[in-house]
Amino acid sequence: MIKLTKFKTHDHDFVLNAELIETVEETPDTVITLTNGKKLIVAESMDEVVRRVMDYRRSIFRNSR
Repeated sequence: MIKLTKFKTHDHDFVLNAELIETVEETPDTVITLTNGKKLIVAESMDEVVRRVMDYRRSIFRNSR
């Protein structure tokens, strides 16, 4: 799970299951498309979303050892 911020309401954080992310793009806003087709617009940059997903997956790998 990764913590993100909704685009329009920068004071509203939410947690997203990173395993549901299909694509992340900047158009210029950061748009995350989920495996079910739902789209989310977040305040974080594309690079930041990718970093958080990588950190999340690393933590899972560390815990599985």
